[in-house]
Amino acid sequence: MWCSVLLFLGIAAFLDSIFTFGDIFRRINSVLFMLVSLGLLVRTSTKIRLAQRESYQKKIQELENRIADLTKKEKAKVTA
Repeated sequence: MWCSVLLFLGIAAFLDSIFTFGDIFRRINSVLFMLVSLGLLVRTSTKIRLAQRESYQKKIQELENRIADLTKKEKAKVTA
């Protein structure tokens, strides 16, 4: 969705530069570019942080499973 909005704004900016629609359209177009770019930046950084958090949780779960297996083996050795 974001890419299609940026594509539309890019086409509008290109047409504006060719046909010179007016000064108001240029200001609106630049503000829209800025807001969409800011939205993409926030969305990308949020996704990166979420992916890091998920990988950390996965590693923690794997380590907890290994600890549980090792403690079971240790208890089995002690009782044997």
